[in-house]
Amino acid sequence: GPPRGDSVTLTLDRRTALLGRCPLFGGVTGGDLAAIGDRALEVEFPSDHVIARQGEIGTGFFVIVDGAARVVRDGEELALLGRGDFFGEMSVIDGLPRVASVVTTAPTRCLALASWEFEQLVLDHPTIALAILRGLSARLRSKTEPRQH
Repeated sequence: GPPRGDSVTLTLDRRTALLGRCPLFGGVTGGDLAAIGDRALEVEFPSDHVIARQGEIGTGFFVIVDGAARVVRDGEELALLGRGDFFGEMSVIDGLPRVASVVTTAPTRCLALASWEFEQLVLDHPTIALAILRGLSARLRSKTEPRQH
């Protein structure tokens, strides 16, 4: 197949468009979205690849562009992730080890932000901080509120 790595870089417009489709960044527009796209790296992983390992210090925040992954803690599957889902935000925010592993179940493409890039974006663009707070809040609610049937 085609060579991997830097040869498959996406244009800024394409990265920005992909980010714009992520529910997490739903309230982020224009220049703020482009700022994320500018700092995000496109990374591709084969199936059965451990993107994040439980117990390791996280160095990045990831949004899945296409593909699928599962979240595993202590050998137990907690969730399945797909397009638009994100992970790694807690380690990036608090600097503590990852609470779960994320393992691809199919070839998966992500946009990744290094911890320091993430921090700078949040400081420079309040709308991005707000979007991420809302994303975290939604995730917490789904864990703490009674399940709807």
